[in-house]
Amino acid sequence: MTAPPDADAVLAALDPEQRQVATTLTGPLCVLAGAGTGKTRAITHRIAYGVHAGVYVPQQVLAVTFTARAAGEMRSRLRDLGVAGVQARTFHSAALRQLQFFWPQAVGGGVPEVLAHKAQLVAMAASRLGVRVNPAAVRDLSAEVEWAKVSMLTPDAYVDAAQRTGRGTPAGFDPVTVARLLQAYEDIKSDRGVIDFEDVLLLTAGILQEHPDIARTVRSQYRHFVVDEYQDVSALQQRLLDLWLGDREELCVVGDASQTIYSFAGATPEHLLGFRSRYPQAAVVRLVRDYRSTPQVVALANGLLDRAPAAATRARVQLVAQRDPGPAPVFAEYADDVDEATSVARRVRELVDAGTPASQVAVLFRTNAQSEPLEQALAAAGLGYVLRGGERFFARREVRDAVLVLRGAARADDGAAGLGEAVRDVLATQGWTPEPPSGTGAVRERWDSLQALVALGDTLAATRPGARLTDLVAELDERAEAQHAPTVEGVTLASLHAAKGLEWDAVFLVGLSEGLVPISFAETPDAVEEERRLLYVGVTRAREHLHLSWSLARTPGGRSSRRPSRFLDGLRPASTAAGGRGPADGGAGRPTRRARAAPVRCRTCGGPLATAVEKKVGRCATCPATYDEGLLEALKEWRARTAGEAKVPAYVVFTDATLVAIAETLPRDLPALSRIAGVGPVKLDRYGAEVLGVLAEHG
Repeated sequence: MTAPPDADAVLAALDPEQRQVATTLTGPLCVLAGAGTGKTRAITHRIAYGVHAGVYVPQQVLAVTFTARAAGEMRSRLRDLGVAGVQARTFHSAALRQLQFFWPQAVGGGVPEVLAHKAQLVAMAASRLGVRVNPAAVRDLSAEVEWAKVSMLTPDAYVDAAQRTGRGTPAGFDPVTVARLLQAYEDIKSDRGVIDFEDVLLLTAGILQEHPDIARTVRSQYRHFVVDEYQDVSALQQRLLDLWLGDREELCVVGDASQTIYSFAGATPEHLLGFRSRYPQAAVVRLVRDYRSTPQVVALANGLLDRAPAAATRARVQLVAQRDPGPAPVFAEYADDVDEATSVARRVRELVDAGTPASQVAVLFRTNAQSEPLEQALAAAGLGYVLRGGERFFARREVRDAVLVLRGAARADDGAAGLGEAVRDVLATQGWTPEPPSGTGAVRERWDSLQALVALGDTLAATRPGARLTDLVAELDERAEAQHAPTVEGVTLASLHAAKGLEWDAVFLVGLSEGLVPISFAETPDAVEEERRLLYVGVTRAREHLHLSWSLARTPGGRSSRRPSRFLDGLRPASTAAGGRGPADGGAGRPTRRARAAPVRCRTCGGPLATAVEKKVGRCATCPATYDEGLLEALKEWRARTAGEAKVPAYVVFTDATLVAIAETLPRDLPALSRIAGVGPVKLDRYGAEVLGVLAEHG
C-alpha cells in the first residue's frame, strides 16, 4: 500500500487559488467557483490539509452537499488523500441521522416513517377538499407543497408569500385553495403518523432549537462545516445550518450564482451573495481557471452570460480556459424533432466510431418528454444509452446478484490474483464476457452493468495498490448507500437539471427553441434568467465537443413555426443549415437554412401523409392495406424469434409500421430494403438478409 500524503504533498497538486482555499483553515470562507474550476478538488484538499496539519479532527468535520452521488465522490476523494472519518452527507442524510439518534430523547419512541413520495397523500388531500386532480396536477401540487415547506411557510402564511413571490396558480389552483390543500395534507400525515422529507429538516431544526442540551451535543461533535453548491440552499437548509453552527464561524461555503437552477424548488443564491455581509471578515476566493472545457466551449459559456442583464450576474465568475484549443461548437437547425434525433444519433455514432467512448457522450434536453425520439434514434443506430432518472443502478437485479457473488468470493480471496483478474473471474460466472454482446436491449444492458463493476475494480486497483475483493465490496456497499453508481457504458440521456455536476467529452444540447429554452411557463424576468443559467449549466458540461440544435417543427410535415432560443442570439450564425458548415462550426461563408422537404405522399391515392406512422408505412390511414396477411404474419413470427434469441422487445428489431411497409413494398434487394423508413444501416446489416429470405419464401 502507498503511504498517505503529508500536508505539503496535499498542496503540491493545487493551483494558486485552490491552494489559497486549502490553506485558509479557520474562520468564514466563501469560494466562488466557476464550472470546471476544480471546486471539489479544492475543498477535499482543504479538509485533507487541515487533517494532516493537525488542525482538524476528521470526525469533527461535516461536509454537506446536495446529492448522494456528490457526497459519495467526496468521501472517495478524501479516502484517496489518506483521510477517513469525515462526515460527507446531504442535508437530508445528516438531518435524518441526527433525528433518529435524538428523537427518543427529545420526543420518545421511534422516528415516524418517512414517506418515499408525497403524491398519494397530496391526491388524498385534494379529494378531502372535493378538488378534482389528474396526475399532472398532483405532481405540480406536490412541488408546491415542497416549496412551501422549504420556505418554512405554514398554510396560513402561504397565501401572502405566494402572492408576494409571484408563484402563480399551481395546477390552475388559486393560492387560497393551495393553502387549504397544504393544511389537509398536514392533517392526513398526522392521522397516519408519517413525515415527509421536508419534515426531516423541520423536525431536526425544531429539536435543536427547543433542546439546548441536544444542540450543545451536536455542536461539540461538529466543529468545522463545509457546504457545497451553496447557491442552491433553501431557507430551511440555511436555518438548520445556523443551528448546527451556533455562534461559531467555522464555515466554508462553495458556490456559483450562475448555476442557480432550483429557485422553483425554494433555492436562493442570496445566502451565497450575502455571505460577506453576514461575515464581514470572511475570506473570499475566486476559482476561475477552467480545467474541464476547451477555450471554444468556455468562450461560448462566457458569451451566454455576457448577454444577461447586469442584475442577473452578481458575483459572476468569468471563466479562463486552461485546456488546449479544440473544435468549435456546432450549431444546427433541423426540419423536425425526428430529423433532429436521427441526425444527432448519426453524429454520436461518428464520434463513437472515431474512438470516443459512448459513456463520454451525453444528449441533454429541457424536459423528459423529449427523450423518446432520441431513444429510438440511438437504438436504430445501434447505440446503447443510459437514461438518467430511470432505474437506479444498485436496484438492478444483475447488480444485486453480482454484488452478492462478489461478497461470497471476498471471504475466500487469498490475494493470489490481482483485483482486476479476480473481479473478472467472479463476474464471468454471472455472464460477463470480455467483449460486449452484439445488439442492444436487455442482454446488452445486463453486460453494461457487469462491465461497470469490472471497470470499478480496475479503478480501485489503480488508485489503491494492493486492494482486494473485500475492498471492492466495501466500496460497493458505500456507493449503494449513497446511490453513487459507477460509470455504465452507453450514451447518457438526461434533462439539463439532471446533468448538474456531471461532465462528458461530447455534449449534444437539443431542442433549443423558444418555448423549451426558455420554457413556456417562465413568464417573469427572473424565471427567464434561470432558464439562461440552465442552458449555461448544459454548455459547461462539455469538455471538447459541443453541439447545439433545434428543430422548426415537432412532427415530420408539421408547421415550421418554431424559432431558435433567444439565448443563442449573437452566438449562432443568423441561420444555420443542418449538416452544413458555417462560421459557427469552423466552416467558411454564410450558411443557408435547410429547404423544406417536399411532402411525403400516399403511394395508393397520392394524398399527403400526415403522421409519422403513415409516412413509415407509405400509405394514408383511409386507404386499404395492400399487403398479404400471410406475409405480414410470417414477418412478425420471424421478428418474435429474433427478438427472443436476443432477449429484447420485439419493437427493437422492427416496429409494426416498418413490417407493414416491408410487406407492402416487397423490396427485392438490400438497396430497396434500405429505402424503407425504420431500416437504418445497422438494422440492414443485422437483419437484411433474413428479411429478404422471409420475402423469398412467400414468393
